[in-house]
Order: sequence, then C-alpha cells, then structure tokens
Amino acid sequence: MSEKSQNVAIGAFIVGALLIVITTVLFIIGSGFGQREKIVMVFDGSVKGLNIGAPVALRGVQVGQVTDIDVILDSDTLDIIMVVEADFIDESIKRVGNSDEDLTDELIKQGLRAQLNTLSLLTGLLYIQLDFHPGSRLILRDIDSPYPQFPTIPTELEKIAKKIQELDIDRLANNAETAVASMNSFLSNPALQGLPVDLQKTLASMTALSDQLQSQLGSSIPKVDRVLDGATETIDGINAQLPALSQQVKLNLSTLNDAVQSFEKAMTDIDSLVAPDSATTYRLNEALREITLASRAMQLLAKTLNEQPEALIKGRSGND
Repeated sequence: MSEKSQNVAIGAFIVGALLIVITTVLFIIGSGFGQREKIVMVFDGSVKGLNIGAPVALRGVQVGQVTDIDVILDSDTLDIIMVVEADFIDESIKRVGNSDEDLTDELIKQGLRAQLNTLSLLTGLLYIQLDFHPGSRLILRDIDSPYPQFPTIPTELEKIAKKIQELDIDRLANNAETAVASMNSFLSNPALQGLPVDLQKTLASMTALSDQLQSQLGSSIPKVDRVLDGATETIDGINAQLPALSQQVKLNLSTLNDAVQSFEKAMTDIDSLVAPDSATTYRLNEALREITLASRAMQLLAKTLNEQPEALIKGRSGND
C-alpha cells in the first residue's frame, strides 16, 4: 500500500473516531445522563468535619456531594450561618409514574429535611443526610443564592446543647446553694443532733417494755392454763349432766302436759254445768223459784203477825 493510501486510511479512522465521540457526547447530553442540580442548605451550628466532596445521602443512598461551604455574618444581627452548596444528581433517584413535574417542593412539604450526620466516629467526618421528619418546622433562611434551598434541622446533640444554653445556670446555681445551705442548717439543728440519743432512749424503753411483757406473759400463762383446765372440767361436767337434765325436763314436760289436759277437762265440765240448757242450770232455777216463793210466804207471815199478833195463838181470823 502506498504512503498516500495509508494517510487517507488514518485520516478516515480519526474522523470516524471523532464522529463516534461527538455522537456519544450528544447522546449523553440529550438523554440527560449525569445532569446535576445545585442546591443550597443553611446550618446554624458548627459544620466542623464537613468537607468539600462530602456525600449527600437520601436514607443512606448517595444522591449528591458538597461543592462549597461559606460562612455568612449578618452585620445587623451579628448572626453567623453556614451556607453549604451541593450538587444534587437527579438521575440518582429512579422515578416511576406518569408525572414529570418537579416534586422537590412537595417533598419538602411532606417533611424532607437536611441534617448533619457522622460519617466516621474515628475521623469525625460529617455528611449530609436527607430524610423525612414529619411535623418538623419548615425554616427557610433569607440568603442571596440563585439555587433552591433545602430546609435543615439541627442534630440531636445541637438540640441538647441549645437546651443547655437556654438554661439559667446562675439561677440553678443559686437554687443549689440555697438547698445546700438549708440542708446544712437542718443537719446542724440541735433537735436533729439530739435525735440519735432520743432514738436510743426510745429503743431502750421499748426493750424494757418487751422484757416486762415477756415476764408478765411468763407468769400469766400458767394461770391461763389453769383457768382453761377448770373450764374444760366444767364443760365436761355439764356434758355428763346433760342426759340426766334432759330426762328430768322430759318428765316435767309430761307432768305439765297431764296437768294441762286435766285443766282443760275441768273447764269443759264447768262449761257443761253453766250452760243455759244444762240440767244443773234448770235445777238451780227451780230452787231459786222455790226460795222466792218461800220468801214471799215468810213476808206474808211476818205481815200477818205484825197486824194480828194473836193469830199465832188463835189462828187467822175468818175475814183474812
């Protein structure tokens, strides 16, 4: 092959390679592969350990990286904030569904927040963790940046540090001093210092009382035993006498029953005697009638003797 043919072949090969490279670049640019979006985040606390190139992760999956860290001082309020810029790679998150709209604002409304997290406990390096925190406050700072701002939330350590800073240390110290002084005054009170002696006296009195009770119980127990023995003998005697007493009660009840029956019979006889149609009542009525007639005859005789005394000798006159 001639030198001219070789040069033509080499030139064609270079042109073909350039066309392939250009086509590939145009395809990548047209397809959006590797497209990056700048975002900005504002942190109030320290970002020590966060370096440029640190990852930005969404629930542990890297979706971007830190590109710049700036310190901004507000000359009016003297507040210092840390502004962190990062590249957010859209293609890191695969989307499904029919909507092609930008859902960043909707995700932020649902609680998507940026937070500093420890990348390594040994090195102290930090990274930015994106996750959902429903119910957290949506705070967007007024900064001069052309990029969309992601809201941030403090770390747990920052929350604890903030609460500690909000504490009134002087007031707590004064309260502690007052409590210590009150405790010292209470402990130095003579009444409190004499309390152990009083307790010892009380314990000694209780010990003496316990000994006395034990002595009294020791002397009383034999007496109680004798009383219980006597009660037991009495109960045994009563139990022995109960059959005889029961028999006597039965006899008395039988005699009483007979007396009641006799009384009932006598009352029945009396009822039969005093009945209006009984023979006894008839005889009594006849006797009362004869007595009445006899009484009238005696009255008549007395009247005659009163008027004619001599009638007792002569007899009654014929005119009477």
